Amino acid sequence: MIALILGLASAMAYLWRRQWIDAVLAALAGVALAGLLGNYLMPSAVAPAVPVIAGDGLRAAQWQDLPARPIQWSAPASPVLRLAFPRQLELGRFFHLTIEGQPEKTRLQLLAENGQVLAESAGNTVQWLPPVAEALVLTARVQDSAGKMVFQGPVPLLVRDSAPLQVQGRFGAPSFDARTLNELLANSNAIVDWQVTLGKSLTRSETARTAVSPNLLVIDAAWFEHTNGAARAALLTQVAGGTPLLVLGASASDTGLWAHELQLELKAAPENREVATPLIMNSAAFLPAGGAWALTGKQVWTRNWQKGRIVWLGLADWHRYAISEPQALGLWWQGILDQAGVQRTEDIVWQQPEGMPLPGERLDVCAQGAKGTVTFPDLGQTLAWQRRTDKADASCVAVWPRTPGWLKMEGNAIYVYAPGDWPQWQSAQRRDATKDYLARTPARADMLAAPVPAWPFALVFAGAMVGLWWRERR
Repeated sequence: MIALILGLASAMAYLWRRQWIDAVLAALAGVALAGLLGNYLMPSAVAPAVPVIAGDGLRAAQWQDLPARPIQWSAPASPVLRLAFPRQLELGRFFHLTIEGQPEKTRLQLLAENGQVLAESAGNTVQWLPPVAEALVLTARVQDSAGKMVFQGPVPLLVRDSAPLQVQGRFGAPSFDARTLNELLANSNAIVDWQVTLGKSLTRSETARTAVSPNLLVIDAAWFEHTNGAARAALLTQVAGGTPLLVLGASASDTGLWAHELQLELKAAPENREVATPLIMNSAAFLPAGGAWALTGKQVWTRNWQKGRIVWLGLADWHRYAISEPQALGLWWQGILDQAGVQRTEDIVWQQPEGMPLPGERLDVCAQGAKGTVTFPDLGQTLAWQRRTDKADASCVAVWPRTPGWLKMEGNAIYVYAPGDWPQWQSAQRRDATKDYLARTPARADMLAAPVPAWPFALVFAGAMVGLWWRERR
């Protein structure tokens, strides 16, 4: 830019003296010097044509096999469906199915394999409690107000027996609540190490059937108050290492001890002692007053204790529902254990596949803790697990299913849909996969650019300067 300004200034000076040819030569020299020093680009060729993707696009498995390149695609305006449900479920937990995009004034039904209606709802969500651990192919049906079927398709579900819960229980006073909790845990196949103090020198013990490495500690407040300081310190050390502790607070009486040991300030409960949880239960005599303890449920307080967690349960008399409402009581206790952060240790944790696996398309089977090889009897293949950078702490293998149905492997099974299942859901998944592909592809360049060559500017500049020198010499 400076060279161009100097060249134009020199040209103006020559014009002032009416030296027209010199003015032209000075202007050419300034322009040529500016082009020589500048870094300019010029279009050299038109970029290759960008493919236009029609319709819903491709599935994620198809996009993964293609290189990242620019495409042109617009999402169609036609309606789609999206289904959300767990592919695998532990026995004892509710199965929830949600369909997004269904028309208004419709009814959602969940049907068993024999056609029996298991659950139905006027909204877009249904829930159902599986009775046994098995592989199921349920059916979801959407009906209009006249009972006519609008959408219908398979809903696969693999119900698993969870790893046995290992519980260590210590109780300073016998109670029907502790006995009922023991029975609930035993009926769920938990491994229980249970001790109850019946008197000053009498203890009833229930030894576990195998060695216990507890993933849950349960005590009542009376045991904590009556035991010695060394036992309390050992318990809290175990909690600090990551094992959750559940305290049944109905038998608490020494408020000063709890404030000193756990920074738990207890206050007397209100006179109205009945609490809906949704079961009607009685409140404990003393309840936490806050501080480091957070209220996470009705009469349930929690706080973190280094790597572990302590749960204070301020309710009593739940044993009344062991006979009248056993299922509701079991589900309530499952919620308490979830708040405690109880985790069962499993050798292999299988990951649910993304999308709808289809025959002939690549399927990534991934699991945490998997080592060695895995065998697929239906495919007649044995494959070695491989680590993937995009799967944290998981190993994967890639297979191509041949037919619809359950694809079985060692310790797991994945359902492969038929090509005609849930066409509206398949459309939604293709659109989502195409949007993801667009987000990771380079932007389209309309023209290819190349730097302007410098030698023409050098020739013009040299010629203009030689011309000026020759005219000055005359």
